[in-house]
Amino acid sequence: MELAQITNVVHDIDRAVKFHRDTLGLPLLFQAPNSLAFFQVGSVRLMLSPPENPSQDHPGSVLYLKVKDIESVHRSLAAKGVQFVDKPHRVHAAADYDLWMTFFHDPDLNPMALMEEKRKA
Repeated sequence: MELAQITNVVHDIDRAVKFHRDTLGLPLLFQAPNSLAFFQVGSVRLMLSPPENPSQDHPGSVLYLKVKDIESVHRSLAAKGVQFVDKPHRVHAAADYDLWMTFFHDPDLNPMALMEEKRKA
């Protein structure tokens, strides 16, 4: 079993597409006018959709985007207007790598993070 698709609730699909495609640089697979948009994030498809009912109208799970050179990606996204909650920082030290993260939100307040596993020498 593997994770194939995840959905995040958005209220303005065009704004969400611009953020995910133009700001984050995620590949847009396709968009249905005024309703859904699908992005490829590694091997997982991300669906952006308005809530179908009130019980679905809440922020989604944290999406962790694995990157190389977290500091550089952080600077690049901050220059594009992404407002980060924190700066890249080490959250865990494993035997062969340090795990670094930094957190932000999409325009609909869905939590997101950049993460990098920095290999130890």
